Amino acid sequence: MTIGIMEVTLVGARGLKDTDFFGKIDPYVLIQYKGQERKSSIARGQGSSPVWNEKFSFRAEYPGAVDQYKLILKIMDHDTFSSDEYLGQSTIYLKELLELGVENGKAEIHPRKYSIVAGDQTYSGEIQVGITFTPKAATFNDEEDYGGWKESAY
Repeated sequence: MTIGIMEVTLVGARGLKDTDFFGKIDPYVLIQYKGQERKSSIARGQGSSPVWNEKFSFRAEYPGAVDQYKLILKIMDHDTFSSDEYLGQSTIYLKELLELGVENGKAEIHPRKYSIVAGDQTYSGEIQVGITFTPKAATFNDEEDYGGWKESAY
């Protein structure tokens, strides 16, 4: 099994549905991969075309179970006086990217647009994301190899 770092570059979105009655939506993205979750900053006042330009790192391994190669981007609208609203999501399948990364030492999907699907299965805009996977060489000094316990020098 190869373990590495997957870096997700969240660029921006366009065409998000405006669900606020007053003012503009304040979107943010929950990025989920295999039990790991990261949250983007809130694009306050940017409405349906927010720009983030943020990077997030995830631990990734290859090979794994078939259904474990999904990167899920949930687009939410931050609301101050009520619960945040779900605007839609985009799912990116990463098996080929991880496979290429293991073979070539690195693999990259340059920022491109992915469709956002709302809860009612309708098109709800697009999100622009880039992804890089870099396998790391296995070392015996990794704390993870010892379950968090580091070997002493004695």
